Amino acid sequence: MKDTIYTIPLTDAFKAEDECPFCFIKRKLEQDAISFILGSAYMEEDIREVTDQIGFCAEHYKKMYDYGNRLGLALMLHTHYTKLQQELCQKLEHFCPETQGLMTKLKKLTGTAAPSSNPMSSWIKEKHEACYICDAMDKNFSRYMDTFFYLMSHNDDFKPLFLNCKGFCLPHFGEVLSLSENKLSDKQKETFYPILFDKMQSHFKRLDEDIAWFIDKYDYKNTHADWKTSKDAIPRGIQKLAGIYVQDTSFKEK
Repeated sequence: MKDTIYTIPLTDAFKAEDECPFCFIKRKLEQDAISFILGSAYMEEDIREVTDQIGFCAEHYKKMYDYGNRLGLALMLHTHYTKLQQELCQKLEHFCPETQGLMTKLKKLTGTAAPSSNPMSSWIKEKHEACYICDAMDKNFSRYMDTFFYLMSHNDDFKPLFLNCKGFCLPHFGEVLSLSENKLSDKQKETFYPILFDKMQSHFKRLDEDIAWFIDKYDYKNTHADWKTSKDAIPRGIQKLAGIYVQDTSFKEK
């Protein structure tokens, strides 16, 4: 298979022998986005306009702080705060408490009233959930998902990489199933689903056995027994369930 700039990260992920190739890709996308935004990009006016408007989620603020470019982060925070204060002042100037009717008051007394929402709280929720890095990751990740299905449908050289991978984590397994409904023909599904389902079952069983042996190793009778492949069974098991690398250290600026 002749790799291109679009297929290399995908083929690399499937060759990595990771518990989930898509986790592997997503981690690389996240690290690339952090390196980009805290590299020279934070000095680019068009990028800063977007980050000033969107900001970042709590998880990525932490990862950006851990990365190490404190000056770059401070500059982005400063202009984001300036933009946020402008919006906040406008929202506060136009804020008007909701008036409560008789039925709303009765529901409050009986404890059946649903949490109310107003433009101010909706704006805060929107700001809290927005994230430049999440958006960049999602946009690029969807392209790799599309590339995966394209290669599965049009490239016979890619299929052995899928056949030899360890399946996917549960969240990405769900995404693959959801997308395959529209990405694959009925005939392709007849071949794809049995292979995918068998792969998921066999590798879940493999991980369960690794975890079971990890536990058994703590029995004094197995003190001198070999760990086999169970030493890192816990982080691999968590990744398979949740799609996260709990064993990763903080990603830092080189």
